[in-house]
Amino acid sequence: MQQELVILVDENDQQVGLMEKMEAHRKGLLHRAFSVFVFNSKGEIMIHQRAFEKYHSGGLWTNACCSHPRGGETPEQAAHRRLGEEMGFDCELHKAFEFTYKATLDNELTEHEYDHVFIGTFDDEPNLNPDEVADYKFMSLEDLKEDISKNPRLYTEWFKIALNEVEKHYQELPKA
Repeated sequence: MQQELVILVDENDQQVGLMEKMEAHRKGLLHRAFSVFVFNSKGEIMIHQRAFEKYHSGGLWTNACCSHPRGGETPEQAAHRRLGEEMGFDCELHKAFEFTYKATLDNELTEHEYDHVFIGTFDDEPNLNPDEVADYKFMSLEDLKEDISKNPRLYTEWFKIALNEVEKHYQELPKA
């Protein structure tokens, strides 16, 4: 199996190198990432439960998909690729914002990411990749935020950090 490399970046998202993904997460080095948030036409957000065997945050609920661009791949290209690989569909994506965060995770790993956030709309059934996704559902933002406040340990760190900003940007998107 080929080594998966992440793009190491500075605080301005300028590439400074490449590193094997697990090593970057063990060392907590800043690297480029993306997160895709998907809503249906009713305004409900799609969340998925990460496969329990994932290298970190297994079994936690999170946004539609997230990962890392490969060398030579833009964050938007990577977002479309991974949406297909994880959730089995693709949709139009709108770049919403970027943010940087650092969070200590399970398995002695640290996420330190410069995260590009995309928002899309999708109304059909996904075709879940069981190696990536255990389950999925659509929820109203109100119900989701209430559940996060009651059960924060059930959700990924980046998801909790980004959600309020995602909601603001989603409200600003043109509706079909």
